Amino acid sequence: MKTQTIILVTSIFLTGLMAGIFFTWSNAVKPGIGKLNDIDYLSALQSMNRVILNSLFLIVFIGTIISVALVPVFHFHIYPKNIFWLLILIVIIYWVGVFSVTVFGNIPLNEILDKRNLSVMNPNDLSLLRDSIENRWNNFNLIRSISSALSFLLLIISYVLIDK
Repeated sequence: MKTQTIILVTSIFLTGLMAGIFFTWSNAVKPGIGKLNDIDYLSALQSMNRVILNSLFLIVFIGTIISVALVPVFHFHIYPKNIFWLLILIVIIYWVGVFSVTVFGNIPLNEILDKRNLSVMNPNDLSLLRDSIENRWNNFNLIRSISSALSFLLLIISYVLIDK
């Protein structure tokens, strides 16, 4: 198998994993913990945000960023065909809609929450903290879900088109 095909297949696989993670958070995790009271919601989100930062997740997260960027590099031989521009579009969608939104949207909200000692906060402060995080975090995650799913779909389409 050619290196360019391995990179494309790896990118499809990793993007699919990331799309699945974001989809699950949007459709199960956040709605589930969204039903909790403020202290339980914030504690659960704080705990999950700490646990998700593990080696395996970071390998998949960073691996996806790298592999998506490498796909057009290793398929430059098809420039200037339209399929090449589709590969560039995928990079833009993923890097803006997933990577940038994570770095500049979700992570700052996670850090705000992580710095708080929830056990000493009064109910009003807990409510204010939740109000300042929940909807913004969910909206950013929705963008990541759509962007990663769209990137995944377009990578599959590109694989089919390139293979012909």
